Amino acid sequence: MTLFWMIAAVMLLVAVIVVMLPLWRKTVVSNEVLRDAANLEILRDQSVEMKADLAHGLLNQESYEQGQRELQVRLLEEVKSTQPAIAIPTTPSKILALVLMVLIPLASVALYSKLGSSRALSPQQEEVGVADGFGIIRSEVALDELEQRLTKFPENPDGWLQLGRSYSEMKRYGDAARAYAKLVELVPNEAQLWTDYADAYAMNNGQTLMGEPTKFLNKALALDANNTTALALSGSADMERGDYVSAIAHWQKLIALLPPEYPELQLIKDGVKQAREFLAMQKGGKAKLAQLDKQQPTSDAAVVDSAQAITGKVSLSPALRSKVSPDDIVFILARAAEGPKMPLAVLRKQVKDLPMEFSLDDTMAMQPQLKLSGFDQVIVVARVSKSGTPMAQSGDVQGTSATIKPGSKGLNIVIDSVVP
Repeated sequence: MTLFWMIAAVMLLVAVIVVMLPLWRKTVVSNEVLRDAANLEILRDQSVEMKADLAHGLLNQESYEQGQRELQVRLLEEVKSTQPAIAIPTTPSKILALVLMVLIPLASVALYSKLGSSRALSPQQEEVGVADGFGIIRSEVALDELEQRLTKFPENPDGWLQLGRSYSEMKRYGDAARAYAKLVELVPNEAQLWTDYADAYAMNNGQTLMGEPTKFLNKALALDANNTTALALSGSADMERGDYVSAIAHWQKLIALLPPEYPELQLIKDGVKQAREFLAMQKGGKAKLAQLDKQQPTSDAAVVDSAQAITGKVSLSPALRSKVSPDDIVFILARAAEGPKMPLAVLRKQVKDLPMEFSLDDTMAMQPQLKLSGFDQVIVVARVSKSGTPMAQSGDVQGTSATIKPGSKGLNIVIDSVVP
């Protein structure tokens, strides 16, 4: 900012000098002197012409001498001074120069304050921190400007998402909840948005997930039963209202979805253990635990399921980033190498989540009779879907693995090709 004003001051000084200097030096010449000079020049030209005519025989000597005498008479009559023209300084030009020296800077500053924007000089990196593929605004001024734009053009889901995430980052949860409320009106079928809305709403209301946040989480899970954030928050909401059976169910499903190396996996397991202890202390709780144990796989079965899970990493080729947007849906799925094309396990994410670790297992089956563990050879596909459906469409971008066996670990899939 300081550099800008220094440059502006120098440019303004140069402009003042360019305009003022000619006016300051400007002089006028007496009209009378100018007229005499013009007449003298005319008479001299006529004398020269007469000499030329005499030399070429067009005039005789007598005519030439008579013409010269006439020119001398005219010279005495028409030219009162043969001195050079005298320049007379003029005071009004200097006054105008002084007036402009004052008016130009004042007018420039006034015009800039009306039409310019000093905020445009601030580097964008100072106002924006990138997170989850979107710019999180950390400047109050920039947030106000975004609010004003959304007031004029409210049908802008990307703007409301940026606003909601920015307010959450700044712990202004009331404003974040308001932004998410508008966002889910525009995009009602996105599970993660309902989850973020529930989180912001709860943080703004004493950090309780009971009531409206629970409704939002139920909506999220109805859209995507495997949304890990919604499962985690739903388990917390269950614990808050004392529904330990539901909390155990949500968190055990979450554990099945997470890769073994997930850093907070043990914390979630501890939550399940605590929920079981609280349930056992309730009247009839032990019977409910026994029923849960019958519904859940045994520890040995859980080990077998974990062994059958496919894990790896999905990333997007830099060459294809211009073809997708952060909100595009990403499907990571396993299908049989030979046989039905129906996916055996599906994980739904978004481009903004890439690169990411993934895990596919039987809990992600779309149909009970078609599970990952029921086939000897499978192929894993990671696809950015423009239509929002798992089936490939022309223009989608994707990456595939080689033919592998269930239980393969450490796959590295790069989304690097376009579906024709």
